[in-house]
Order: sequence, then C-alpha cells, then structure tokens
Amino acid sequence: MLPPLIEGRQRYPVNVRYAREFRDDLQGIKRVIVPIASISTADDPLGQALPGSAQVPLSELADIKVVSGPTAIKSEEGLLAAYVYIDYTGDDIGGYIETASKRLASLNMPENYRLKWSGDFEYLLQSRNQLAVIIPLTLCIVFMLLYVNTRSMTKTFIVLLAVPFSLIGAFWLIWALGYNMSVAVIVGLIALAGIDAETGVIMLLYLDLACKKWRQEGRLLTRADLREAVMYGAVKRLRPKIMTVAVILAGLVPILFSSGIGSDVMKRIAAPMVGGIVTSAALELIAYPVIYMIWKGREFRD
Repeated sequence: MLPPLIEGRQRYPVNVRYAREFRDDLQGIKRVIVPIASISTADDPLGQALPGSAQVPLSELADIKVVSGPTAIKSEEGLLAAYVYIDYTGDDIGGYIETASKRLASLNMPENYRLKWSGDFEYLLQSRNQLAVIIPLTLCIVFMLLYVNTRSMTKTFIVLLAVPFSLIGAFWLIWALGYNMSVAVIVGLIALAGIDAETGVIMLLYLDLACKKWRQEGRLLTRADLREAVMYGAVKRLRPKIMTVAVILAGLVPILFSSGIGSDVMKRIAAPMVGGIVTSAALELIAYPVIYMIWKGREFRD
C-alpha cells in the first residue's frame, strides 16, 4: 500500500497488489523493476529531462518494509478516533468520570487531539438534561391538578407540604442503603411526589367533610368545636391511611430484597418511595390537622 493521496482533510488510500510470486519475498519486492517515462542525466549541461525510458528497482522509489496496521480505522465527526474501553464496576459513574477528568487534565495533548467521554456517562448526561425539564414540568402539572381539585391556593400549598417531609424519609433510606443519586432514584422521587399529593388531597377531604358536618349540625361555633371536628376527621382518615401505607410497603419492601436481572434499578426506584411513605404518613396524620386548624381557626375570635 502506497502513502495516501491527500487533498485537504480528505485521505484516499492508494493500494498496489502484486502477484503472489512477487510479494512472498520482501527482497523480491524490492527488486521489482518499475519502468519510468523519462530520465534526468547529469551530462546534460542544461539539467533538463531527456526523453527516453528506464527501469529501476522498486527499492529506489520507495521504502519497503513490513508493518502492523490497525485492525480497524474508526472516525467520528470527520476525524480519526481511537477508543479506550473502561469497565467500571462501581455505582457512581459520574464521580469516577469527574476524578479521572481531573487527572487527565494534566496531560499535554498534541495539537488537534482531544479527549471525550462517551458510553454510559454520555447517556447519564442526556438523562440529566432531560430530567432538568421533566422534574419542573411534573411539579407544575401536580400543582395545577391540585388547584383544579381544591379550588384553593392555601389547600394546594398545604398538600404540597407533604413533599419536603416525604423527601426526608426518602433520603434517609437512600443514605442507609448506600445508594447514590441516579436516574432510577429520581424516578422514584417523582412517583413519591404523586402519591403524597394524592393522599394529601384525601386527608383534606376528610377534614373538610368533618367541618361541613359540624357546621350543618350547628356545632361549629368556637375553636373548641373546630378542634373537635378536625380530630373527628383525622381519626376517620387514620384507618384508610394506615391501610394505604401498608399496601404500598407490602408491594415495595420485597423489591428491596430482590435479586436478579434488573433488580438494581428497581431497588433504587423503590427505596425513596418506601422511606418517603413512612414520613409522609406521619405528616398527614399529625401535622396536617394542626395546619388545617390554624388555617380555619382564623374564622373564630375565641
């Protein structure tokens, strides 16, 4: 194979294939006679090429040697590319890439050379960019649905108070299990936010129904009456809430102890939901009635 024909950034390989009897012996290839169209002679006083023909060995025209070439030539973005494969078995790919990038930053790269991380890390960056849009959009949709359901900004914000309390339990369990923040964990947090909003709306519904019942019966006259109505509504919600939490835990806790294909991803989705449901239940049964009573208590003077 002769050197490539170069035209700007384009490269065109030039291949010459000899018969087997010529290419079996390296010395034989060097002795191959190549005809040329004209010759220059030092006897010409003008130093011009004299017409004629000559035959010279191939070794006079090129360096002939046996070299090991690449098994494959890869290109990316119109440039030659070489891949270095890393089999990382840890959980925090992002942390590994960050540490490796700092160490590689001290390398003096030749001109027109550059390093680029690809593979799973590239997919991780794409997922982060997508989640940066999906998470705010999801929260906006949840807020809009809550407002349409309650027709009250105050009730909407009361329901959304469940999200920070549920995140406490979620992050505690994630930390206890040694999980890092990942796409699967974020998906579990998004699902947790939806469950919290749903159960919070039901709690407010029970409290509203209790106050409405007391008002219709003429018993909602003082703060003490309001407290009794709120306690009645919260107690009525106790059994359904405990049943809801028990069913969710019964379905998700076994996933935390599962093994097999896909179990690592499912564990990271289930972990924030399991931890968040517990703290969310405590908020709804203890904090919600208090917040509701403070809000409704403004209607009474005593």
